[in-house]
Amino acid sequence: MEIPDYPEERPIDLGDKGYLDALFNRLQPRVSEFTFANLYLFRIVHQYRLTKVGDSLVILARGYGGDRYFLLPPAEGVEKTLSRLLGDGLTLYGADTVFVDRYLRRKEFEIFTDRDNYDYLYSKSDMAELPGNRFHKKKNKINYFTSRHEYKIEPYEKRHLQGCLDLLGVWLRAHEEMEGGNSGALETEAAAEALNMAVPLGLEGVVAIVEGQVKAFAIGEMLNRDTSVCHFEKAEPFLDGIYQLIDREFNRLLFSNCIYVNREQDLGIMNLRKSKLSYHPIELIEKYRVKLIPHSE
Repeated sequence: MEIPDYPEERPIDLGDKGYLDALFNRLQPRVSEFTFANLYLFRIVHQYRLTKVGDSLVILARGYGGDRYFLLPPAEGVEKTLSRLLGDGLTLYGADTVFVDRYLRRKEFEIFTDRDNYDYLYSKSDMAELPGNRFHKKKNKINYFTSRHEYKIEPYEKRHLQGCLDLLGVWLRAHEEMEGGNSGALETEAAAEALNMAVPLGLEGVVAIVEGQVKAFAIGEMLNRDTSVCHFEKAEPFLDGIYQLIDREFNRLLFSNCIYVNREQDLGIMNLRKSKLSYHPIELIEKYRVKLIPHSE
């Protein structure tokens, strides 16, 4: 299906996977949004749509409040695209520091840091091995779990689907009781689709089976040639140590050619931020929102 010229647009489709995979493989992005699976799984939540300005692919979207924004993969020749879309009043989302320094360090742009959406980047070997004293609390949690439960770690396959969906239901009920709101439901819907469509989307995962039931899973893919990305990790909320176990096994068993793992953002959720920081990220990949400063009359 052709991608129309801006301002025409169309929804993202499963048939776009080959084109977008090839584009992202060429660009080697560091920002977690730039994988086909991520865009496809959140196409409804963020109303992702595709358009082009010249040869530049643009991903149009809307925020929860209905505000229009766009994501722009860091290809060559994007200056014209930025001028057009920012001039139309849209906000650029997800620009990393390299993109900002290259294209946007000019006085007509208003640049906002977006800390809630910074990606957390880790050493994959640290996550897989939990070395030294920095990770002793994580190791203690895992030891607590493994000393009390018989378990198996298996690669995610279709036969695990129903068990993972049942677990998502348990997780969602606990999340709603503790956090409220509908963010958990939106994430659960995306995770369920990822599990259903793991093969066509090119996703891989691991599951933890305890007493014959799936009690944790993690699922992700390659982000660039040396970085994996974990899109979803869910576990039985009241089974102490199982989150630490599934994190370790995801990194130990999958994507062995990678050096880093991107574990996405914390969305400003303080408990999630504390958890992500406790794994000692080697970098927070900064993201920015950019607007054009309106000219005064």
